[in-house]
Amino acid sequence: MDGTAPENKIANTPPAPGGAIPAPGAAIPAPGAAVPNTSVPAPGSSIPTPGAAIPAPGSAFPAPGTSVPIPGAAVPGSVIPAPGAVAPGAAIPVPGASIPTPGSAIPAPGTAVPAPGAVAPGSAIPAPGAAAPGAAIPVPGAAAPGMAVPAPGAVAPGAVAPGAVPVPGAVAPAATPATKSAPNIPDAEKRQRTDHSGNAKKDVPLRIRLARPITRKQWILTLGAGLVGIVILAAIVVGLTRLLLGTDTMQDFITTYPGEYEKPSSLEEGFPAWLSWQHFLNMFFMILIIRTGIQINQTRRPKGYWTPKKGGKKISLTLWTHLSLDLLWIINGAVFFIMLFATGQWMRIVPTSWEVFPNALSAGLQYLSLDWPTERSWASYNSLQELTYFLTVFIAAPLSIISGWRMSSYWPKNNAALNKILPIGFARAIHLPVMVYYVVFICIHVFLVLATGALRNLNHMYAGQDVENWVGFGWFVASLIVIIAGFFAIRPVIIAPIAKLFGQVTAR
Repeated sequence: MDGTAPENKIANTPPAPGGAIPAPGAAIPAPGAAVPNTSVPAPGSSIPTPGAAIPAPGSAFPAPGTSVPIPGAAVPGSVIPAPGAVAPGAAIPVPGASIPTPGSAIPAPGTAVPAPGAVAPGSAIPAPGAAAPGAAIPVPGAAAPGMAVPAPGAVAPGAVAPGAVPVPGAVAPAATPATKSAPNIPDAEKRQRTDHSGNAKKDVPLRIRLARPITRKQWILTLGAGLVGIVILAAIVVGLTRLLLGTDTMQDFITTYPGEYEKPSSLEEGFPAWLSWQHFLNMFFMILIIRTGIQINQTRRPKGYWTPKKGGKKISLTLWTHLSLDLLWIINGAVFFIMLFATGQWMRIVPTSWEVFPNALSAGLQYLSLDWPTERSWASYNSLQELTYFLTVFIAAPLSIISGWRMSSYWPKNNAALNKILPIGFARAIHLPVMVYYVVFICIHVFLVLATGALRNLNHMYAGQDVENWVGFGWFVASLIVIIAGFFAIRPVIIAPIAKLFGQVTAR
């Protein structure tokens, strides 16, 4: 039926791709071999017109010299079959059937070549998802509609493995529907934080969050929590100290070291007037210095700048106020040092015996137990007070002055020797802790003054009297009014006119 003579037999040779299917019992021609009794087209013979139809797979090649039939035209001498009819003995052609893959099994003679996904004659209805007869051939490698994409090398569901012979009448297995993957729900801890409006929050480093100025509500909450913690801690410390001092060993220790030792006989009793003024000015400048220091750390956009008249580095108006107060405080301290050693008052705050240390421990335990040591500040301080004043005047004050000078623009930065002696990092590391020490010292100092006989102690400091009356208290109230007024007066509208006397003030 394919035009190949029975005598032209070459056994066991598969047909070339697109070649004709041999007749039953006929030999399969070798790939590339010439068919016997046929001649190669002679030179000069007609070449198929470009765009002409290529013979359908399985049809016979036209004899040399014959014309190629027009696509769709009938072959001379053949019977034109009715539309949809099949030629006698020919396989049932399925529209859109694919060309057999080289190396695949050859269908039995007279059987139809099933199209991919089509149902063989007499078989059951194809499973959902199979290609209907006449449907377009899917693109090689593309997944059929409704089917999952098979893994590389795997056999798609319903497909026949390479080399396997399909059983006539067998129904292709139904395609396994693709399973839906579980929804990807992100972990709650990995979700991006949002504000009340649903906008994404930016992650800010902890050191930047701590450096930001806190709100008034945060101040109140922080102070409230701090006060509650201090009260609880103080109650625990007082209870434990009382238990400790109730033992015989500690009772003997308190008897041996009552809290102070005998001072030199040359020390005069009482406080001179210059010392009262020094005390007030020292407190006034210290409060304002602490305030401006906090403003420097919190201010990000200063409201004014100051430049020296002779030219130099421009600094913020707040920093100029801080440095000016530092200078006034240093001048007041210099006067205090001179008068302290000129009048013999230095023996009040400079230890003159090694007994100061056990007596300071004894005085500290008595304070913690709320059983105050004997107060004799008109004549001399106890050992704990003496050590505290010594630490404040001779250690903390010089450290704050030197570290502040090192951090200012007045430090000779080109002096390598001085920079090596006092590195800038060391100055920054000690300047803030010294300020914290001043704050703690002032709080404890004021508390003890009011708790150990307020009227008498205020008369000692402000009125120079060793009596209990309201004179010293009145001076104390007046000093508080001045300090509070100065506290709120430190603002650009008031400081700028003063700063203009010593330099140029600008908004930027």
